[in-house]
Amino acid sequence: MRIALGSDHAGFRYKEILKRALGDRGHAVTDFGTDSPGPVDYPLFIRPVAEAVAAGAFERGIVLGGSGNGEAIAANRVRGVRCTLCWSIESARLARRHNDANVLSLGERLIAEADLLAIVETWLTTDFEGGRHLRRIRLIDGDAGRD
Repeated sequence: MRIALGSDHAGFRYKEILKRALGDRGHAVTDFGTDSPGPVDYPLFIRPVAEAVAAGAFERGIVLGGSGNGEAIAANRVRGVRCTLCWSIESARLARRHNDANVLSLGERLIAEADLLAIVETWLTTDFEGGRHLRRIRLIDGDAGRD
């Protein structure tokens, strides 16, 4: 799978962990930055990830910060992105099954390192259910009634 990664300084360490782990699992990973734990403005790194996913250059995106909240907000400003903030395996599973989330936001300060890879793996491998959930996504996107 083609995966875009981006983080601010507060998510840098987990981004580096994910970059290695996802690459080791055979995913094609592109790092949009940041490149150090030095302070940065997260929209400069998050928006390009979201735009690349929305354009179809990547199948999924993962963005990281201290809480993941600002990153999710920034990513969701891009039409075609359904970014979800996840903190557990169950939240990741439901984000894919019910929301067809194509971008995942994670908060390094709120997720134990021991849980990180399991959350991401669940999010990457869970299929979208469709059905009533597709109808709701169309309503969110303003595409209700279009087929």
